[in-house]
Amino acid sequence: MRLIARKKIVDFYSITEYRDSKKALKAWFHETKYANWKAPSDIKEKYGNASILRNNRVVFNVCGNKYRIVVSVNYSTGIMYMRFIGTHAEYDLIDAEVY
Repeated sequence: MRLIARKKIVDFYSITEYRDSKKALKAWFHETKYANWKAPSDIKEKYGNASILRNNRVVFNVCGNKYRIVVSVNYSTGIMYMRFIGTHAEYDLIDAEVY
């Protein structure tokens, strides 16, 4: 899968208070980069705790659910668009299906 806006990940873990996310975010990026997901079920097979939402949105839990990533997935092109990355508390303030 190709991730649009990878820089958001680097910017996030570069912030001092989120440095503990660096290893997990790099691992998540590496795994998704080589994934070939054709349907939401493919994601659930690898990430059982990922949440599949409307509008092709997927929520990934990172660092024991301390952080969350929301992506919009275009399965036919193999492109994911980074919609949100932040803490669990910040995630609770957004509507992930439209964000």
